[in-house]
Amino acid sequence: MIDLAPLACRLADSPLANWAAGLQQQLDSKLEIGHGDLERWQGALDALPPLTPSQVELRECFQLDSDCDETSRAQLRQALLGLSPWRKGPFELFGVHIDTEWRSDWKWERIAPHLNLSGKRVLDVGCGNGYYQWRMIGAGAESVIGIDPNWLFFCQFQAIQRYLPELPVWHLPFALEELPEKLEGFDTVFSMGVLYHRRSPIDHLLALKDCLAKGGELVLETLVVAGDARQVLVPEDRYAQMRNVWFLPSVPALELWLRRAGFVDVRCVDVSVTSIEEQRSTEWMRYQSLPDFLDPGDHSRTLEGLPAPMRAVLVARKP
Repeated sequence: MIDLAPLACRLADSPLANWAAGLQQQLDSKLEIGHGDLERWQGALDALPPLTPSQVELRECFQLDSDCDETSRAQLRQALLGLSPWRKGPFELFGVHIDTEWRSDWKWERIAPHLNLSGKRVLDVGCGNGYYQWRMIGAGAESVIGIDPNWLFFCQFQAIQRYLPELPVWHLPFALEELPEKLEGFDTVFSMGVLYHRRSPIDHLLALKDCLAKGGELVLETLVVAGDARQVLVPEDRYAQMRNVWFLPSVPALELWLRRAGFVDVRCVDVSVTSIEEQRSTEWMRYQSLPDFLDPGDHSRTLEGLPAPMRAVLVARKP
């Protein structure tokens, strides 16, 4: 059983208190429904060796160190491989390097200089396995709650949290739609890699705004295309072999969407073309990845002939 009493206690004097009081029941109900692979993934979690980090680094990277013998390290590596594929990272755990599909640390290095998370209560929507949540704590956040309905990512987070149980970081296997309306209790809300999967992007922005306290900040990262405020790409079928990509706006169009959704102080802090060094297959994620989704003769185009992935990070405030 995953005990959410510490989370409810931390939020008891916050605008999120009523929501937090019901989270244990909501989580237990979802666990009862579960997933066909949960038993196998739980086996991997049960196989993790008991280790206590003597050194914890979350600000510059994710790294846990301590005296760890080769037998324990081999056991740790095998258990973590049992939770593959690992997409966000990398993680350094007691000498085991989880070489994830994404070099998420590169993205964080581009974003972090533009943020002030010190003392902030943070929500990470579509948090994946929680990599960025740990980096947010490293950047000074008071607490971080991540939501993502993917059960494998939930289990991967549990594996990492096994070695950092005292930190105020929680992962809930919920979709944004499962949160109450008008929560209005977070100082900062992140949505990274989610917007282009939404059939109604404006509704997603409004839902994110509802999670923010007055004056709170949204950090939005999504796929974009070049162009003016009228430029939006809607793929005919697939984009980079993904079927669930709906809208790729230009940065000016995205800024307009944010203003229409009621945000102010909208600014773009980063635009980067995704390289095949930043997203690729590894031992820890053996499926196809970005190099397989680009035109082999022209990496500026996807296999469908569309512009190759370019991502922007925008920051905006709820008035």
